[in-house]
Formats: sequence, structure tokens, C-alpha cells
Amino acid sequence: MQPRNMSMSGVVDLAAVKAANDAKAKAEQARAESARQGGGGAVAPASLVIDVDEAGFETDVLQRSTEVPVVIDFWAEWCEPCKQLGPLLERLAAEYNGRFVLAKVDVDANQMLMQQFGIQGIPAVFAVVAGQALPLFQGAAPESQIRQTLDQLIQVGEERFGLTGIVVDADAGAGDEGGAPAEVPAGPHDAQLEAAAQALDANDFTGAVQAYKSVLAVDPVNTEAKLGLAQAELLGRVAGMDPQQVRKDAAENPAQPVAQMAAADLDLVGGHVEDAFGRLVETVRRNFGDDRDAVRVRLLELFEVIGPDDPRVAAARAALARVLF
Repeated sequence: MQPRNMSMSGVVDLAAVKAANDAKAKAEQARAESARQGGGGAVAPASLVIDVDEAGFETDVLQRSTEVPVVIDFWAEWCEPCKQLGPLLERLAAEYNGRFVLAKVDVDANQMLMQQFGIQGIPAVFAVVAGQALPLFQGAAPESQIRQTLDQLIQVGEERFGLTGIVVDADAGAGDEGGAPAEVPAGPHDAQLEAAAQALDANDFTGAVQAYKSVLAVDPVNTEAKLGLAQAELLGRVAGMDPQQVRKDAAENPAQPVAQMAAADLDLVGGHVEDAFGRLVETVRRNFGDDRDAVRVRLLELFEVIGPDDPRVAAARAALARVLF
């Protein structure tokens, strides 16, 4: 079956666009502090799969998630599907070789964690990235689907939070603590992307837009710059809006492109993703020519904010195609 609740964009969509940048900054600070304290060295393969309880959750999961995505497997001894899924996840953790860490939580012994994550059935698999929890799937799932989910998780960790994984030393013992921090070469646009993120944090949306565009001028397919530009443009548009007036104009002019695009921007920033997409798809249906194309382009821009892997984007793309063709 298709893993349920998979939504990598949960890190950046809804009202958490700015929170994602805050989380990224905190992750970078935590990694820097770990390096100053001598952490960040190579780890033994056995460290890729860990048993976690409530007492160690802060250190073993939340703090570790500032260095590498942590996948949490909620299981119990009496759960038959857990006995199939658990070994598969452990094998994949070894195969991915430090791109994620698998944390196993026995729900019978850790009822509070089960309640905090809102788990109603097991096996249930979550991830924590830079301190933010993401539901991945519940129940058994085919290996191909699990791999796809893990690949998306790792991509998000790298592109949005700079989490490049941990170095695994096949010869390292379980008690080894030495080793120099792994050196990760700086990317060609890191300085520009950092400047853009700082401008976004400071609500300097014009500066952020310019910085992201400068990266895209050289590297048109840079994913982080494309996402950042879409976010900065969206936040810049809504910054000076009067929400009540925008809603009033949209209600009184249901087919007017400018009014509906403004309302869709507010919908998205307010967390009403499907409402924003549905509003613009309907506006495309009601219009023709340049007006229709302007709304279509705006919808594609909002897709960039949420991310192409989000199922809501896929559904809206299909709806758009139906009204266009």
C-alpha cells in the first residue's frame, strides 16, 4: 500500500515557512557546537540503529536530528507486522550508511511518547528533522515505497536543513569517541543562499528575492534557491495586505483573477493549502487568455512553496490539467 500521511513539505508549508529557516539555523548552531566539543566524528555501524526511551529521547532523537534525519519505528513485541517491518528498516539503515539513523521505540514501555506522537496503531513510522516531527507511514509497506519515502526524507534534510548525514567507520568500535569532525566542502552558492536566508529571517523579502535570483541566474535548477524564491515572493506579497479587505474583494469578485490570487496567497500562508489551490484552479476555469495564464502561473509558483512531492500538489496539478484540457 502507499505509505499514508507522507508529506515532506510539512517542514515548510502552512504557517511554518519562516519556522523552517529558524529550524535550519538552530540545526547549524547545534552542529557547530558539537564540532567545538569534539563531536561529529565517525561512528560505528551499530550506532545507526538505537533503542530509545522517554528519558533519552531529547538527546538520542531531538539533538541527533540536528545532524542527521532520525527515523522512529514505534513497535511492540506482540505486533506481528512490526516483526516484518523492523528488520527491514534496520537493513535499510545499514545500507544507507549514515544518511539516516533508526530509533526504535517500544510503545509498551514508552506510552507517553506514543501519546505525544498521536499514534493509534502500530507499526507507525515517523521522522524527526532538525527537531521537527514528520509522519511517514503507518502499517506495513512495500520496500520500494519505504525506499522512496526515505529518499525524499534525505533530500529534504540535505536541501532544506543542510543535513548531510554522519560518517560511518566500519572499523570503529562501539566505544570509540575519537576522530576529527568530517569536513563537508562548501557548495558553490552557500554564501549567497545563507545571505538570502538571513534576509528572509529579517523580513527583508526584496533582498531575499534578489539573492535567490542571483543564484538561479547561475544555477537555474538549484532546488534550495527555487524554493526560497517562491517563499520570499509569497511572503513579500502578503506582507502589506489587509486580510479583511482581501477576503471581502475575493467574496465579491469570485472570477476576478487579482482578487482570487491575493486571497489564495493568504490561504497558503494561513495553512489552508487545499483552499488556496482549489481557489486558483476554479479561477483558471472561469477565465481565458492572459487572465487565465496569469492565474495558472501563480498556481505553479505556489506549488514551488509546498514542494513537488506533496500529494496536495499532485492532486492540484491533476485538477488544473482537467480544467485546461
